[in-house]
Amino acid sequence: MDSPLHAIARYERDHGLAHNSINHSIVDSGEDGAWSRLERGEFGMDEFFEPFEADCAAHGLRVDARRMMEYIAEAGVARPQMLAAIRCIQKQGLAVAALTNNWTSDKTNPLRELFPVFIESSIVGWRKPDPRIYQLACRELAVEPQQAVFLDDIGRNLKSARALGMTTIKVDDPDEALRELEAVLGFALGEPAGSGS
Repeated sequence: MDSPLHAIARYERDHGLAHNSINHSIVDSGEDGAWSRLERGEFGMDEFFEPFEADCAAHGLRVDARRMMEYIAEAGVARPQMLAAIRCIQKQGLAVAALTNNWTSDKTNPLRELFPVFIESSIVGWRKPDPRIYQLACRELAVEPQQAVFLDDIGRNLKSARALGMTTIKVDDPDEALRELEAVLGFALGEPAGSGS
């Protein structure tokens, strides 16, 4: 799906905030901040808004947390080329997992059907970049970190995975990320974007 960072950047642009200012507030608020607590499942969305706005206010930002989360929800559309790649990887007999920082567990999400292993921060109580969540994913897949390739859109998450021995790929442009993944795996993944299916 599109990165929540892109959705937050759109919110910042639309509301006259400096680029990346909300992300800096999230990082600076640390593990006790509202964002981290939401992703660990320590409270629900309705409980999140006020403390998140307070975290932002402590960094000089006026944020409507409810509206910002609407921006993120609007970006939550699966990328067809990634879905095709996942299916191709599975056809090659390789295991795949979803490892997501999230705040709600949607058991009806059709993406679940693609992943025999689906690890959610809000369920397990750890969030990327905590090394324990990557180790859990490897255990569930029955692989060593050195046998795993991890894709993510956030550098901090990739750094933690790399420290465990995983091969990492940053997803800024999905097509470029898939080309990098093809090089690692040694086979083509699905069809190029715009091929019509």
